[in-house]
Amino acid sequence: GTLFLDEVGEMSIELQVKLLRVLEDGRITPVGGTDEKQVDVRILAATNADLQAKTANGTFREDLYYRLARFPVVVPPLRERPEDIPLLCEHFLSMFATEMGIEHPTIQPKALEALKDYQFPGNVRELKNIIEHALLLSGGGEIQKEHLYFIYIQHCPVAQQTSPSRKIPSASPPQNLQQI
Repeated sequence: GTLFLDEVGEMSIELQVKLLRVLEDGRITPVGGTDEKQVDVRILAATNADLQAKTANGTFREDLYYRLARFPVVVPPLRERPEDIPLLCEHFLSMFATEMGIEHPTIQPKALEALKDYQFPGNVRELKNIIEHALLLSGGGEIQKEHLYFIYIQHCPVAQQTSPSRKIPSASPPQNLQQI
């Protein structure tokens, strides 16, 4: 099978040692068990951390890094690829419409432009949340610019200009919020 390790860069050194042993031996001891079992898994790992830097400063094991970095795929943050926003919006609208049992809604061009102008400190997960929120506010109809809820308004000049009456938090993103 396939094992997906999300945020592998946040793994403790102790857990890294255990993972490395599993990768090298292909054997695990199930929780509560006493006998080792042979496993055959493909590992997919994701992180927003710079693993090379973590390896250099000793917070990520170099031997584990080389075991995991066989075929790295670097995906730039959403703010660096606004051309992906329309396709992602369509995907999320379709997904949520299916979940809600409604017809596939459309998104107004001005709303799409506002999304393209936003910096997305929360990356694709934030876009997904914005689309779901907008779909709920629109009642399943066409999504308009006023249905968009930008958490970090200072990252969206359009929202700053057009939504002064909305009670949108203007907090800065948390310092530990990084690319996803």
